[in-house]
Amino acid sequence: DQAFNSLDAQREACESYIASQRHEGWKLVPAHYDDGGLSGGNLERPALQRLLEDIAAGKVDLIVVYKIDRLTRSLSDFARLVDRFDAADCSFVSVTQSFNTSTSMGR
Repeated sequence: DQAFNSLDAQREACESYIASQRHEGWKLVPAHYDDGGLSGGNLERPALQRLLEDIAAGKVDLIVVYKIDRLTRSLSDFARLVDRFDAADCSFVSVTQSFNTSTSMGR
C-alpha cells in the first residue's frame, strides 16, 4: 500500500545496474516480474511463471535480481531454475551478490 516500497527500491537498484551495463548491450524490458507479497519458498508464483514463459519464448535473455533469494529461497529450486535458464541461453545476475552467469568466468 506504500507509494514507494522495498520492491521499488530493489527494482531501482536493478535498473541502475542494467544501465551501467549498457556498453555490454543490456536493455531493460518494460515488463515487471514482481511477486510482491508471495513467498519465494516455492516456484508457483504468477510473475515467476510469466518470466519463465518469456524466457522460453526468447523475450528475455538475461535476468537481473537484487538478491538470489528474491528469485527463490530453495537451493534445489534455484539449481533447477539455473538449468532452465542455461537451456534457454539465458544468463542470471544478482546485483548485491557475486553471482553472474553472463560471463564465462561466472558460468
